[in-house]
Amino acid sequence: MVNIGRSTIVTVLLLCVLAFAYAAPNLFNRGALDDLPSWAPSKQINLGLDLQGGSYLLLDVDTDAVVTERLESMLDTLRRDLRRERIFYAPGSLNIAGGDAGFTLRDEARREDALLIARRVARAESGGDAVLLGGFGGGPAVEVVEGPGQRIAVRPTDDALEEWKRNAVEQSIEIVRIRVDETGTNEPTIQRQGEDRIVVALPGLQDPERLKNLLGQTAKLTFRFVMEEADPNARRAPAGGLILPSAETGANGAPLGNYVVERRIMVGGDNLVDAQQTFQDGRAVVSFRFDSAGAKRFADATAENVGRLFAIVLDDAVISAPVIREPILGGSGVISGNFTPQSANDLALVLRAGALPAPLTILEERTVGPGLGQDSIEAGEIAAVVGMVMVVIFMISAYGLFGIFAVGALVVNMAAIVALLSFLQATLTLPGIAGMVLTIGMAVDANVLIFERIREEQAAGRTPINAVDAGYKRAISTIVDSNLTTAIAAAMLFAFGSGPVKGFSVTLLIGIMTTLFTAIMVTRLMVVFYLRSGRRRSAALPI
Repeated sequence: MVNIGRSTIVTVLLLCVLAFAYAAPNLFNRGALDDLPSWAPSKQINLGLDLQGGSYLLLDVDTDAVVTERLESMLDTLRRDLRRERIFYAPGSLNIAGGDAGFTLRDEARREDALLIARRVARAESGGDAVLLGGFGGGPAVEVVEGPGQRIAVRPTDDALEEWKRNAVEQSIEIVRIRVDETGTNEPTIQRQGEDRIVVALPGLQDPERLKNLLGQTAKLTFRFVMEEADPNARRAPAGGLILPSAETGANGAPLGNYVVERRIMVGGDNLVDAQQTFQDGRAVVSFRFDSAGAKRFADATAENVGRLFAIVLDDAVISAPVIREPILGGSGVISGNFTPQSANDLALVLRAGALPAPLTILEERTVGPGLGQDSIEAGEIAAVVGMVMVVIFMISAYGLFGIFAVGALVVNMAAIVALLSFLQATLTLPGIAGMVLTIGMAVDANVLIFERIREEQAAGRTPINAVDAGYKRAISTIVDSNLTTAIAAAMLFAFGSGPVKGFSVTLLIGIMTTLFTAIMVTRLMVVFYLRSGRRRSAALPI
């Protein structure tokens, strides 16, 4: 163990230099690092929410709205097909009730025809879920049920409901992530909690209100024709129509008016491929562009309906309802309204990210000020310094010169931890600082085992070189075993924990790796240099 090759010495020294080089940027302000050359280390540790300040949001995904929307879609298809086949149902019976979408048949003689339509709707709705539901035995996602009193309905299975809701949460997480990333927030934490909740932690966020507006907006964009002959102030919408409020509001916050639009969607927002904030006649607008399929549908619809009003609907509110003066063949257009540059940019952002499959509700909100975060950092620094000083005093008083070697290795250990956290762009939280402080004690623990073993070998009459060699050989297995068990526990915390627990486990795992390196290699290198230096004035080691 005292015979270290030259290549090993060079490698250890190079790793020590790199550790200090990659840890050094954390001693400077971020602005001071901009002038460094591109090859120079410049990454700093990302501070978590509890250290940097920021916002924490707990969002609830309204998965029931997803189910209702799909039932309404099936209901519209049933209505259209029944009218086309001239199959009559009892007034007011075409509705959603008890978790299904159905109707009460008026003419028993047309029962088989009505069942054929219901089965066709069920097959069409199940087709998109055939693969998803394969794990449930391959059955249909939607079934036809016959109830009492001539009622015929289509009903999703329990497995389909579970799949729809799970997909809604997963899609919501991805869209939230895209929207947050577009705002430029660094190192956000976005993860699922429970069955239908999402946790969003945003370190350093300066404008939480804007982000809440972005996340609270479903951003479901549709283009529909206006039913101009219908009365927008009527209590009930005509068949095949919807009464929607205008997005423009008056001084009291109430909509300026209503529109009656067709239920049938001319083009959906899922055909959008891009949206950007721009200016038209000095006013902020949002330009949009469809994919090829959406462009064709938009061109055909506008070509066949020149002179009609078409409504641009966002989240069940009409942004504007311009007249189609000529066919729009380019697959692009603009959305105008009472936009500010910021609101137009936010609308473009959410349209690019895509519509949320379900509305999100903010259940909990916490804001951590930067002052409180700075207090946490200072408290962590004090704890680390106090722990370091106490360890230094103990090691030097207990082991003399060898204790100084251990202190030097401890400094390298701390630099290596900071360097790895910076290089990996890991997020440091308050529990992470606790992991670093714990690592200080663990780092010298390995040296204590080695030094005590060297003492025992020297007391048994071995020469200094033989005592050091035997001490390292016989202590190293104990050191590896103890650190391995700790690493397994840290890995379990990382795998099954969340948030601060993960931060603690990451720092602890990195600390274990650097501890093994510094205890086995760095301290040993110092001891070997001492043994080779010829400065020993006695046969006994100063330990």
